Amino acid sequence: MTPASSSAPAHHPRLAAGIACGVGAGALWGLVFLAPQLLHDFSPLQLSASRYLAYGAVALAVLAPRWRRAAAALGAAEWWALVRLSVLGNLLYYVLVGRAVQWAGAPATSLIVGMVPVVVTLASARAEGARGMLRLAGPTLLCVAGMGLVGLQSLGSEHAVQPLARRVAGLACAFGALLSWSAYSLSNARWLSRRANISPQDWSLLTGVVTGALALLQAVPAFAFDAGSVHVGADWLRFWGVAALLAVLASVVGNALWNGASRLLPLSLMGQMIVFETVFALLYGCLWERRLPGVLELAALACLLVGVLWCAWLHLPRRARV
Repeated sequence: MTPASSSAPAHHPRLAAGIACGVGAGALWGLVFLAPQLLHDFSPLQLSASRYLAYGAVALAVLAPRWRRAAAALGAAEWWALVRLSVLGNLLYYVLVGRAVQWAGAPATSLIVGMVPVVVTLASARAEGARGMLRLAGPTLLCVAGMGLVGLQSLGSEHAVQPLARRVAGLACAFGALLSWSAYSLSNARWLSRRANISPQDWSLLTGVVTGALALLQAVPAFAFDAGSVHVGADWLRFWGVAALLAVLASVVGNALWNGASRLLPLSLMGQMIVFETVFALLYGCLWERRLPGVLELAALACLLVGVLWCAWLHLPRRARV
Protein backbone atom coordinates (compact mmCIF):
# COMPACT_ATOMS: atom_id res chain seq x y z
CA MET A 1 0.00 0.00 0.00
CA THR A 2 1.35 3.42 -0.92
CA PRO A 3 2.06 5.51 2.18
CA ALA A 4 -0.36 8.38 2.59
CA SER A 5 2.51 10.78 3.06
CA SER A 6 3.96 9.96 -0.35
CA SER A 7 4.30 12.88 -2.72
CA ALA A 8 4.56 10.76 -5.86
CA PRO A 9 2.45 12.06 -8.77
CA ALA A 10 0.48 8.81 -8.82
CA HIS A 11 -0.78 9.56 -5.32
CA HIS A 12 -3.51 11.96 -6.42
CA PRO A 13 -5.36 9.65 -8.84
CA ARG A 14 -5.02 6.80 -6.33
CA LEU A 15 -6.58 8.93 -3.60
CA ALA A 16 -9.41 10.17 -5.85
CA ALA A 17 -10.13 6.67 -7.19
CA GLY A 18 -10.06 5.19 -3.69
CA ILE A 19 -12.51 7.78 -2.35
CA ALA A 20 -14.81 7.24 -5.36
CA CYS A 21 -14.79 3.49 -4.67
CA GLY A 22 -15.54 4.10 -0.99
CA VAL A 23 -18.48 6.39 -1.81
CA GLY A 24 -19.86 3.87 -4.31
CA ALA A 25 -19.59 1.04 -1.80
CA GLY A 26 -21.36 3.14 0.83
CA ALA A 27 -24.20 3.99 -1.57
CA LEU A 28 -24.78 0.31 -2.31
CA TRP A 29 -24.32 -0.89 1.27
CA GLY A 30 -26.85 1.68 2.48
CA LEU A 31 -29.49 -0.44 0.74
CA VAL A 32 -28.82 -3.16 3.33
CA PHE A 33 -30.59 -1.10 6.00
CA LEU A 34 -33.79 -1.04 3.93
CA ALA A 35 -34.05 -4.81 3.50
CA PRO A 36 -35.17 -5.63 7.08
CA GLN A 37 -37.96 -3.08 6.67
CA LEU A 38 -38.99 -4.39 3.26
CA LEU A 39 -38.93 -7.95 4.68
CA HIS A 40 -40.02 -7.27 8.26
CA ASP A 41 -42.06 -10.49 8.34
CA PHE A 42 -38.93 -12.63 7.87
CA SER A 43 -36.30 -13.34 10.51
CA PRO A 44 -32.79 -11.80 10.41
CA LEU A 45 -31.35 -15.32 10.08
CA GLN A 46 -33.47 -15.88 6.98
CA LEU A 47 -32.43 -12.49 5.57
CA SER A 48 -28.76 -13.30 6.10
CA ALA A 49 -28.97 -16.84 4.70
CA SER A 50 -30.89 -15.80 1.58
CA ARG A 51 -28.68 -12.82 0.79
CA TYR A 52 -25.46 -14.80 1.08
CA LEU A 53 -26.73 -17.89 -0.69
CA ALA A 54 -27.53 -15.58 -3.60
CA TYR A 55 -24.16 -13.84 -3.20
CA GLY A 56 -22.34 -17.17 -3.31
CA ALA A 57 -24.26 -18.33 -6.40
CA VAL A 58 -23.60 -15.10 -8.30
CA ALA A 59 -19.92 -15.01 -7.27
CA LEU A 60 -19.40 -18.64 -8.30
CA ALA A 61 -21.06 -18.04 -11.68
CA VAL A 62 -18.86 -15.01 -12.40
CA LEU A 63 -15.69 -16.71 -11.20
CA ALA A 64 -16.35 -20.13 -12.80
CA PRO A 65 -14.56 -19.51 -16.13
CA ARG A 66 -11.28 -18.73 -14.34
CA TRP A 67 -11.80 -20.65 -11.12
CA ARG A 68 -8.60 -22.71 -11.34
CA ARG A 69 -6.41 -19.67 -11.90
CA ALA A 70 -8.05 -17.67 -9.09
CA ALA A 71 -8.03 -20.56 -6.60
CA ALA A 72 -4.42 -21.47 -7.43
CA ALA A 73 -3.28 -18.18 -5.88
CA LEU A 74 -4.67 -19.22 -2.48
CA GLY A 75 -3.03 -21.32 0.18
CA ALA A 76 -4.48 -22.73 3.40
CA ALA A 77 -3.87 -19.42 5.22
CA GLU A 78 -5.85 -17.48 2.60
CA TRP A 79 -8.78 -19.91 2.66
CA TRP A 80 -9.03 -19.71 6.44
CA ALA A 81 -8.80 -15.92 6.20
CA LEU A 82 -11.71 -15.93 3.75
CA VAL A 83 -13.74 -18.06 6.20
CA ARG A 84 -13.08 -15.59 9.04
CA LEU A 85 -13.83 -12.59 6.82
CA SER A 86 -17.04 -14.20 5.56
CA VAL A 87 -18.29 -14.70 9.11
CA LEU A 88 -17.21 -11.31 10.46
CA GLY A 89 -18.14 -9.09 7.52
CA ASN A 90 -21.13 -10.97 6.14
CA LEU A 91 -22.97 -13.72 8.03
CA LEU A 92 -22.64 -12.60 11.65
CA TYR A 93 -22.67 -8.91 10.76
CA TYR A 94 -25.90 -9.05 8.78
CA VAL A 95 -27.78 -11.14 11.34
CA LEU A 96 -26.90 -8.52 13.95
CA VAL A 97 -27.80 -5.62 11.65
CA GLY A 98 -31.10 -7.21 10.67
CA ARG A 99 -32.17 -7.71 14.26
CA ALA A 100 -30.93 -4.23 15.26
CA VAL A 101 -32.93 -2.55 12.47
CA GLN A 102 -36.09 -4.46 13.36
CA TRP A 103 -35.81 -3.76 17.10
CA ALA A 104 -34.00 -0.41 17.35
CA GLY A 105 -34.74 1.12 13.96
CA ALA A 106 -32.57 1.91 10.94
CA PRO A 107 -31.38 5.38 12.09
CA ALA A 108 -30.12 4.14 15.48
CA THR A 109 -28.50 1.10 13.87
CA SER A 110 -26.76 3.19 11.23
CA LEU A 111 -25.60 5.53 14.00
CA ILE A 112 -23.84 2.78 15.94
CA VAL A 113 -22.47 0.92 12.94
CA GLY A 114 -21.34 4.28 11.64
CA MET A 115 -18.88 4.48 14.54
CA VAL A 116 -16.66 2.11 12.54
CA PRO A 117 -14.50 5.08 11.38
CA VAL A 118 -13.58 5.87 14.97
CA VAL A 119 -12.78 2.25 15.83
CA VAL A 120 -10.76 1.68 12.65
CA THR A 121 -8.92 5.00 12.96
CA LEU A 122 -7.93 4.23 16.54
CA ALA A 123 -6.86 0.70 15.65
CA SER A 124 -4.86 1.79 12.61
CA ALA A 125 -3.23 4.92 14.06
CA ARG A 126 0.23 3.37 13.74
CA ALA A 127 -0.33 1.59 10.44
CA GLU A 128 1.66 2.45 7.37
CA GLY A 129 0.40 5.67 5.83
CA ALA A 130 -1.68 6.61 8.88
CA ARG A 131 -1.65 10.16 10.20
CA GLY A 132 -1.10 10.66 13.92
CA MET A 133 -4.21 10.55 16.07
CA LEU A 134 -3.75 14.19 17.03
CA ARG A 135 -3.97 15.23 13.39
CA LEU A 136 -7.00 13.02 12.81
CA ALA A 137 -8.75 14.09 16.03
CA GLY A 138 -10.64 16.94 14.34
CA PRO A 139 -12.29 14.98 11.51
CA THR A 140 -12.87 11.98 13.78
CA LEU A 141 -14.66 14.14 16.36
CA LEU A 142 -16.79 15.66 13.59
CA CYS A 143 -17.85 12.18 12.52
CA VAL A 144 -18.66 11.32 16.14
CA ALA A 145 -20.72 14.52 16.41
CA GLY A 146 -22.59 13.58 13.26
CA MET A 147 -23.39 10.13 14.64
CA GLY A 148 -24.54 11.73 17.89
CA LEU A 149 -26.95 13.98 16.02
CA VAL A 150 -28.38 10.96 14.18
CA GLY A 151 -28.83 9.32 17.58
CA LEU A 152 -30.67 12.33 19.00
CA GLN A 153 -32.98 12.29 16.01
CA SER A 154 -33.63 8.57 16.48
CA LEU A 155 -34.28 8.78 20.22
CA GLY A 156 -36.67 11.67 19.73
CA SER A 157 -38.49 10.03 16.83
CA GLU A 158 -42.23 9.78 17.13
CA HIS A 159 -42.12 6.64 14.99
CA ALA A 160 -40.44 4.49 17.67
CA VAL A 161 -42.97 1.77 18.53
CA GLN A 162 -40.84 -1.02 19.99
CA PRO A 163 -40.85 -1.63 23.78
CA LEU A 164 -37.84 -0.26 25.64
CA ALA A 165 -36.35 -3.70 26.44
CA ARG A 166 -36.51 -4.70 22.79
CA ARG A 167 -34.93 -1.43 21.67
CA VAL A 168 -32.09 -1.93 24.17
CA ALA A 169 -31.55 -5.46 22.84
CA GLY A 170 -31.54 -4.01 19.33
CA LEU A 171 -28.89 -1.48 20.32
CA ALA A 172 -26.78 -4.31 21.77
CA CYS A 173 -27.03 -6.12 18.42
CA ALA A 174 -25.95 -2.92 16.67
CA PHE A 175 -22.85 -2.69 18.90
CA GLY A 176 -22.09 -6.33 18.09
CA ALA A 177 -22.34 -5.48 14.39
CA LEU A 178 -19.97 -2.55 14.95
CA LEU A 179 -17.31 -4.79 16.49
CA SER A 180 -17.79 -7.48 13.85
CA TRP A 181 -17.47 -5.12 10.91
CA SER A 182 -14.54 -3.20 12.41
CA ALA A 183 -12.61 -6.45 12.77
CA TYR A 184 -13.53 -7.38 9.20
CA SER A 185 -12.47 -4.01 7.79
CA LEU A 186 -9.03 -4.10 9.41
CA SER A 187 -8.32 -7.73 8.59
CA ASN A 188 -9.60 -7.47 5.01
CA ALA A 189 -7.44 -4.42 4.25
CA ARG A 190 -4.36 -6.17 5.62
CA TRP A 191 -4.95 -9.30 3.55
CA LEU A 192 -5.46 -7.23 0.38
CA SER A 193 -2.20 -5.42 1.08
CA ARG A 194 -0.42 -8.70 1.79
CA ARG A 195 -1.66 -10.46 -1.37
CA ALA A 196 -1.24 -7.81 -4.07
CA ASN A 197 -1.24 -10.55 -6.74
CA ILE A 198 -4.98 -11.11 -6.17
CA SER A 199 -7.27 -8.44 -7.63
CA PRO A 200 -9.85 -6.77 -5.34
CA GLN A 201 -12.60 -8.12 -7.61
CA ASP A 202 -11.36 -11.71 -7.35
CA TRP A 203 -10.92 -11.40 -3.58
CA SER A 204 -14.52 -10.20 -3.32
CA LEU A 205 -15.79 -13.05 -5.49
CA LEU A 206 -13.78 -15.63 -3.56
CA THR A 207 -15.19 -14.21 -0.34
CA GLY A 208 -18.63 -14.58 -1.88
CA VAL A 209 -18.07 -18.24 -2.74
CA VAL A 210 -16.90 -19.02 0.81
CA THR A 211 -19.77 -16.98 2.28
CA GLY A 212 -22.27 -18.86 0.13
CA ALA A 213 -20.89 -22.21 1.28
CA LEU A 214 -21.17 -21.15 4.93
CA ALA A 215 -24.67 -19.78 4.29
CA LEU A 216 -25.77 -23.33 3.40
CA LEU A 217 -25.14 -24.22 7.05
CA GLN A 218 -26.99 -21.11 8.16
CA ALA A 219 -29.96 -21.94 5.92
CA VAL A 220 -30.79 -25.15 7.77
CA PRO A 221 -31.90 -23.53 11.06
CA ALA A 222 -33.17 -20.47 9.19
CA PHE A 223 -35.69 -22.31 7.01
CA ALA A 224 -36.07 -25.93 8.16
CA PHE A 225 -36.96 -25.06 11.75
CA ASP A 226 -38.80 -21.80 11.13
CA ALA A 227 -41.85 -21.66 13.36
CA GLY A 228 -42.73 -18.09 12.45
CA SER A 229 -45.36 -16.66 10.14
CA VAL A 230 -46.71 -18.65 7.23
CA HIS A 231 -45.73 -17.04 3.93
CA VAL A 232 -47.53 -17.34 0.61
CA GLY A 233 -45.96 -17.48 -2.85
CA ALA A 234 -45.93 -13.69 -3.33
CA ASP A 235 -44.07 -13.27 -0.03
CA TRP A 236 -41.34 -15.68 -1.10
CA LEU A 237 -41.06 -14.00 -4.50
CA ARG A 238 -40.53 -10.66 -2.79
CA PHE A 239 -38.10 -12.26 -0.33
CA TRP A 240 -35.85 -13.86 -2.94
CA GLY A 241 -36.08 -10.83 -5.21
CA VAL A 242 -34.69 -8.57 -2.49
CA ALA A 243 -32.05 -11.19 -1.63
CA ALA A 244 -30.88 -11.38 -5.26
CA LEU A 245 -30.81 -7.59 -5.56
CA LEU A 246 -28.70 -7.26 -2.42
CA ALA A 247 -26.43 -10.09 -3.55
CA VAL A 248 -25.59 -8.33 -6.82
CA LEU A 249 -25.55 -4.69 -5.74
CA ALA A 250 -24.42 -4.74 -2.11
CA SER A 251 -22.33 -7.90 -2.02
CA VAL A 252 -20.75 -8.40 -5.45
CA VAL A 253 -20.46 -4.79 -6.68
CA GLY A 254 -20.30 -3.08 -3.28
CA ASN A 255 -17.65 -5.44 -1.88
CA ALA A 256 -15.56 -5.14 -5.05
CA LEU A 257 -15.64 -1.34 -4.75
CA TRP A 258 -14.71 -1.57 -1.06
CA ASN A 259 -11.79 -3.88 -1.82
CA GLY A 260 -10.63 -1.45 -4.48
CA ALA A 261 -10.75 1.38 -1.96
CA SER A 262 -8.93 -0.77 0.62
CA ARG A 263 -6.04 -1.25 -1.79
CA LEU A 264 -5.85 2.42 -2.80
CA LEU A 265 -6.29 4.16 0.57
CA PRO A 266 -4.39 4.04 3.88
CA LEU A 267 -6.25 2.47 6.79
CA SER A 268 -6.59 5.79 8.60
CA LEU A 269 -8.61 7.20 5.67
CA MET A 270 -10.23 3.86 4.82
CA GLY A 271 -12.02 3.83 8.16
CA GLN A 272 -13.68 7.15 7.34
CA MET A 273 -15.17 5.76 4.12
CA ILE A 274 -17.74 3.68 6.00
CA VAL A 275 -19.39 6.99 6.93
CA PHE A 276 -20.94 6.98 3.47
CA GLU A 277 -22.90 3.83 4.35
CA THR A 278 -24.44 5.79 7.22
CA VAL A 279 -25.11 8.82 5.01
CA PHE A 280 -26.88 6.79 2.34
CA ALA A 281 -28.74 4.62 4.88
CA LEU A 282 -30.10 7.80 6.45
CA LEU A 283 -31.15 9.21 3.07
CA TYR A 284 -32.77 5.93 2.01
CA GLY A 285 -34.58 5.79 5.35
CA CYS A 286 -36.04 9.24 4.73
CA LEU A 287 -37.15 8.19 1.25
CA TRP A 288 -38.76 5.07 2.71
CA GLU A 289 -40.66 7.21 5.23
CA ARG A 290 -41.52 9.72 2.46
CA ARG A 291 -40.13 12.72 4.25
CA LEU A 292 -37.31 15.22 4.02
CA PRO A 293 -34.37 14.99 6.44
CA GLY A 294 -34.94 16.90 9.67
CA VAL A 295 -32.75 19.68 11.00
CA LEU A 296 -30.72 17.31 13.20
CA GLU A 297 -30.32 14.87 10.33
CA LEU A 298 -29.10 17.62 7.98
CA ALA A 299 -26.63 18.78 10.64
CA ALA A 300 -25.47 15.17 11.06
CA LEU A 301 -24.93 14.78 7.33
CA ALA A 302 -22.94 18.02 7.24
CA CYS A 303 -20.70 16.86 10.12
CA LEU A 304 -20.12 13.47 8.54
CA LEU A 305 -19.28 14.80 5.08
CA VAL A 306 -17.04 17.59 6.36
CA GLY A 307 -15.26 15.11 8.62
CA VAL A 308 -14.49 12.76 5.74
CA LEU A 309 -13.38 15.59 3.41
CA TRP A 310 -11.15 16.97 6.17
CA CYS A 311 -9.57 13.56 6.71
CA ALA A 312 -8.99 13.18 2.97
CA TRP A 313 -7.39 16.62 2.83
CA LEU A 314 -4.99 15.63 5.63
CA HIS A 315 -3.84 12.69 3.52
CA LEU A 316 -2.81 14.91 0.60
CA PRO A 317 0.86 15.88 0.25
CA ARG A 318 1.47 19.29 1.81
CA ARG A 319 2.18 20.94 -1.52
CA ALA A 320 -1.18 19.73 -2.90
CA ARG A 321 -3.29 21.29 -0.11
CA VAL A 322 -5.10 24.54 -0.85
